[in-house]
Parts: sequence; structure tokens; C-alpha cells
Amino acid sequence: MYSVLLVEDDPAVRAAIVRTLNSHSYSVLAVGTAAEALRETASSRWDMVVLDLGLPDLDGSAALRMIRGVSDVPVIVATARRGEASVVRLLDDGADDYVVKPFSGEHLLARIRALLRRTTPAHSPGGVLEVGELRIDVGTRVVSLAGRELTLTKKEFDLLAYLAEQPGQVVTKRAITEHVWHDSDPGSVQSIDVHVSWLRRKLGETAAAPRHLHTVRGVGLKLTTPS
Repeated sequence: MYSVLLVEDDPAVRAAIVRTLNSHSYSVLAVGTAAEALRETASSRWDMVVLDLGLPDLDGSAALRMIRGVSDVPVIVATARRGEASVVRLLDDGADDYVVKPFSGEHLLARIRALLRRTTPAHSPGGVLEVGELRIDVGTRVVSLAGRELTLTKKEFDLLAYLAEQPGQVVTKRAITEHVWHDSDPGSVQSIDVHVSWLRRKLGETAAAPRHLHTVRGVGLKLTTPS
């Protein structure tokens, strides 16, 4: 079941979208402010965010940029803006797709399905990766450490799963940018470092005292079983 974070401040619209998504077996959490959206995208993993631009506490475009600062979750923006320049600006700010208001539930569902096809990682469904007490269920996208489930963002999960496919091996940052970020931009390296820092925190370790996630200076990363 895919998880969707819906960010919409209009109660009637929010309820209608939730009903539509639930009826098609999506798990939905609906929030009404940018602050709630930022908190959820930073602390939880989501398969999709549907973001309305008309939020009460922050301009939707600014909220989109802030979400992009903490997560690579796919984002569909709901907007009343129809001009080409407005759409280009939204895509440049980090939107993966958009729907123009008013839109039907079927239209939104089609956009969500199409975006999920493009962004769902091509890992083998149902596989389980284990590195020491770290268990990664690729099919359900659930990670646990010593039996305790961890809450990871989509990109954190993808990074950890990619490293776990090659346990004990040094994986270059270039390979990570290409296979996890699907990008060859050198600027992605900084994003990798940020996500590694978040991952270490959730694994209960630090760069100075790593247990699972090790940095090989000037080369890349490796995931190992603690000695």
C-alpha cells in the first residue's frame, strides 16, 4: 500500500481527496499547514506528497522549496495557476508534476499512478536484506535494527538498501548519485552527505564512532556488520 501525504487547508476538498485515495487503497495522512507538511516529510517516509499551493501559514512555492530541502519525496502540486511561466517555476522549485484546479479525483489518481511508476525504485519486490542486526524489507520498505522499526524517508531508505545490496564493499559517491539520486550532478554529493548524517542519527551512531555506516574518505561509503 502506497502512502500519500496530502497538504490541503480546505476541509471539504481535503475530505473529498482522502475519500478518493482511500477507495483506491492508498494510505493517506491529511494536514492543513506548511508547518505540518515540513514536519511530516522530515520525520517520516512517504511515497508521495500532494501539495496545495494556497496554504494559510506559508506560500505554497516556499513550502515546496523547504520540502525539497529535507526530502526527495515525489511531489504533485495542486495549483490554480495556468500560465506556462508559473508551471515552469513550480517545476524548477522541485515539483515532479502538477494538477490545475479544479481537477477530478480520477485525474489526480492518474497523475499519482504515473509518477509512482517513474519514481518507485527498481529493487526486487519482496526481497529482504540483512546486515548484522539491520534488516531491510525491500518489498514493504520497512527497516528494523535489532527488532526496532526505524522511520526513514524515501531517499534514506533507497540509500540504505543500495548499500545493503553490497555489504562490506566500498560504494563510490559517484555510483550512489547515479543509482540512488539518478543524477550525475556533483552537487548531489552534498545531498548524500546530509542523508548519511540523518541515517547515522537514526541508526544510533556518529561519523566519529560508526558501527554500520562507514565513510571511506575521498572514495565513498560502506555498510558493514558491527565487529
